[in-house]
Amino acid sequence: MDVPRDSSESGSEVGNASSVENGVFGGDERCIKQASSPRGGGSRNTSPMSRSGSRNTSPSRQKVVKTKPRGLDEETLATFCKAVHADVQMEDNIWAMLPEDLLHEILARVPPFHILRLRSVCKRWNSLLQDISFLKFHSSVPSHGPCLLSFWKNSQTPQCSVFSLPLKSWYRIPFTFLPQWAFWLVGSSGGLVCFSGQDGLTFKTLVCNPLTQAWRTLPSMHYNHQRQLIMVVDRLDRSFKVIATTDIFGDKSLPTEVYDSKTDSWSVHQIMPAVNLCSSKMAYCDSKLYLETLSPLGLMMYRLGTGQWEHIPAKFPRSLLDGYLVAGTRKRLFLVGRIGLYSTLQSMRIWELDHANTMWVEISRMPPKYFRALLRLSAERFECFGQDNLICFTSWNQGKGLLFDVDKKIWSWIGGCALQSYNNQVCFYEPKFDASIY
Repeated sequence: MDVPRDSSESGSEVGNASSVENGVFGGDERCIKQASSPRGGGSRNTSPMSRSGSRNTSPSRQKVVKTKPRGLDEETLATFCKAVHADVQMEDNIWAMLPEDLLHEILARVPPFHILRLRSVCKRWNSLLQDISFLKFHSSVPSHGPCLLSFWKNSQTPQCSVFSLPLKSWYRIPFTFLPQWAFWLVGSSGGLVCFSGQDGLTFKTLVCNPLTQAWRTLPSMHYNHQRQLIMVVDRLDRSFKVIATTDIFGDKSLPTEVYDSKTDSWSVHQIMPAVNLCSSKMAYCDSKLYLETLSPLGLMMYRLGTGQWEHIPAKFPRSLLDGYLVAGTRKRLFLVGRIGLYSTLQSMRIWELDHANTMWVEISRMPPKYFRALLRLSAERFECFGQDNLICFTSWNQGKGLLFDVDKKIWSWIGGCALQSYNNQVCFYEPKFDASIY
């Protein structure tokens, strides 16, 4: 997986604005373009028609420039030093006779955002998303890689931008296909995005695939009140579940409910034992749902297979001001939060749950320069979420996010578009054409 380089040395940001002109995507006016053009001979016209006289382009006779030209960076220099060969144009009829399965094999490896642009090439490619054979190839190839999905409303119109970590570019997704009722982002899993909100006085849950713009509203829960939700997609089984945790409505506790797309219905499960929950978000890993509790101190764990709750007495680190649970790969569960009672002594740290000893073990600390840049005020609110051992930090009134790779121990900025403001909601997102809403 292509993860942005560590910017701790160079201090540069990753991310540039990009838009798909055709298909579903359009330009994002909120994104800032970060393109630079070479200077002082940094670009060359390698077309055969532009050269005067004859030239031997054999690799053995090609002269290689060994000195670095003024004004060129290392990446441009690497391109500049390569031997230049005349472009070979393939005949159109050869491409036209490319076997269907081979064409699908090639296009399935193209990033999803570029496939939407390629649909304008011809009618054959425009029908790719309805081709079962292509979708089968697309689902079998390795994932394009994680993205960040930023969702907000502008004049009550849903807006969405996606940052591709492998491509290091922003893309705009129009969300005008969604209904015009008040809703907010729940999260994303397996290529699907879940929303919940109010349609008048009725609480509703909605699931959609942003790439195909397919969406539908889920049936009403047995206890139809605003709930904390989390969505889980099973790609092997081609199904998904939505878990509504226990909440208090009035003077009574509501039971846990689980929606299963295979039965298209909600099932009622155990009521969580009386606890004092923290306000942080939930985390789901290894078929278990985790929530932080203050009384009794530790975690509440919900087993999706049995529908039962149990308490884990994992004490939190001392002087923890605010903590977020983040799910990693396999059984890894992380706790991210600020430590310190005074603003001058605060720091951001990351712990991992030792399941055998039911204790939190510190694995990393945010460098002070990143902490000061992310949280300029001690009381400033921040958000934290993760996927595949990647943890992303965003804070209000900041035009960039901070990404941490747990395995590589790399910190890097993500800039080019506002990730967090007073009404923005952000989550990890994996683009998939074959992700079904049924």
